[in-house]
Amino acid sequence: MDFRSSDTITGPRSEDVLPTTATAAVKVVIVGGFGVGKTTLVGSVSEIRPLTTEETMTQAGVGVDDNAGVESKTSTTVAMDFGRISLSEELILYLFGTPGQERFWFLWNGLFEGALGAVVLIDTRRLEVSFDVIGRLEERGVPFVVAVNTFPDAPHHPVQALRTALDLPDEVPMIDCDARQRVSSRDVLLTLMQYLHSLAVPLA
Repeated sequence: MDFRSSDTITGPRSEDVLPTTATAAVKVVIVGGFGVGKTTLVGSVSEIRPLTTEETMTQAGVGVDDNAGVESKTSTTVAMDFGRISLSEELILYLFGTPGQERFWFLWNGLFEGALGAVVLIDTRRLEVSFDVIGRLEERGVPFVVAVNTFPDAPHHPVQALRTALDLPDEVPMIDCDARQRVSSRDVLLTLMQYLHSLAVPLA
């Protein structure tokens, strides 16, 4: 999935400066296995030109990176993706997309520093690449939501079946999304912020 090929984004990006009305900024991390659409999501929703560290895949990754199911992928994130979105006049989200290959996971320590929460992007064709990702978040105690990226040829499964396969607690939100579309990606981030708010303000 390549956000640069999307035709759902219209109009120019805003200038790379914070709105004067901004009063709060939150760091959010976008995680997931190799090729699930993290770069696409950051690029589709960012109101500034996203910073990406995509490099062309070479023979060096053969036998090291598991590209089963995404054999046509020709580039990969080697450090991070970065974008920004204003959810309101006051609230700004800084988005950091992580590399998906396990050999680059050592970079996660720095990317998660100061993060309030995370989005786990999954591909139902390759659920297994999400197991370790979710496990690492749970070990770190990072709150997260799960976004099911709707690839055209991906099988559809009932929500409860996906929760069971991922061993996901009922309280963790799960939402369908199309990472190519700005509105859909924004809704994922709104779901995360609502979840974080519910954790910060528990019901009496």
